Amino acid sequence: MSASELFQIGEVAKLFHISVGSLRHYEQAGLLTPQYIDPDSGYRYYSTQQFEVLNTIRYLRVLDMPLDQIAEFLQNRDIDVIEEKMARQKQAVIEKQRELKSIERKIDHRLRQLHDARNAELDVVGVEDAPACRLVLMRDSLKPSGWLDLENPIRQLAAEQKTAVVFLGKVGVGISKENLTAGHFDQYDYIFLLLDEEDAYEGRAEIFPAGKCMAVRFCGSHSEAPAYYKRLAAYAAAHNLAISGFSREITMIDYGITNDRSKFVTEIRIPVTAK
Repeated sequence: MSASELFQIGEVAKLFHISVGSLRHYEQAGLLTPQYIDPDSGYRYYSTQQFEVLNTIRYLRVLDMPLDQIAEFLQNRDIDVIEEKMARQKQAVIEKQRELKSIERKIDHRLRQLHDARNAELDVVGVEDAPACRLVLMRDSLKPSGWLDLENPIRQLAAEQKTAVVFLGKVGVGISKENLTAGHFDQYDYIFLLLDEEDAYEGRAEIFPAGKCMAVRFCGSHSEAPAYYKRLAAYAAAHNLAISGFSREITMIDYGITNDRSKFVTEIRIPVTAK
């Protein structure tokens, strides 16, 4: 084959709107070996006969087919083979779509939480309707002075999971009903993971129904919480409310998002019923 019928690697890259690096990668993966490699310069040249193969590679890459699957097809070009591979790739795309929708919903959850935290009326105690929620509970007596003190319990919650569970903004602590009623606010009895609807957790997760909760949001973190528990207790007494469950205290904005403590927001909710 004459040199006039060959194209340098840079020319081929321009013709097909791909990078020289991609062509080299295809070569390393065994998909497309240059027609000729100059033994002195190492320059790579491709023939027009290889353009069809390159078109096939690019088409299958647009379908996001992995390179190893493309290589298998190129070694055994057959209608049944490509039909089977494309059907398999379609299922992979469908699964990826599910994953992307799940990610989209997680982003929406987090954006709503950030919006609520940034627009919350702080230091105001009141009663609100709390939605149903799904929690993974671990009973553990602890007194965190900061978010780092929660790292070991968090790792225990994640230990048995086959896939990663993302905890940012979803880990909280709670004080038992008994200690709340007794006015003991200096230590926590629970650590919990608040699961999004689409979270898959391999283990026991409890569903708590919607209901009335006393609530307060304040600028600060767990170390500032005891004073707000006292305010919640006083509110319950003044409004003839009975505490009916453990508290759910969660930092809506903390070191996971900003180093500026003046922007921290923590929320405390306590289930209540009328006496």
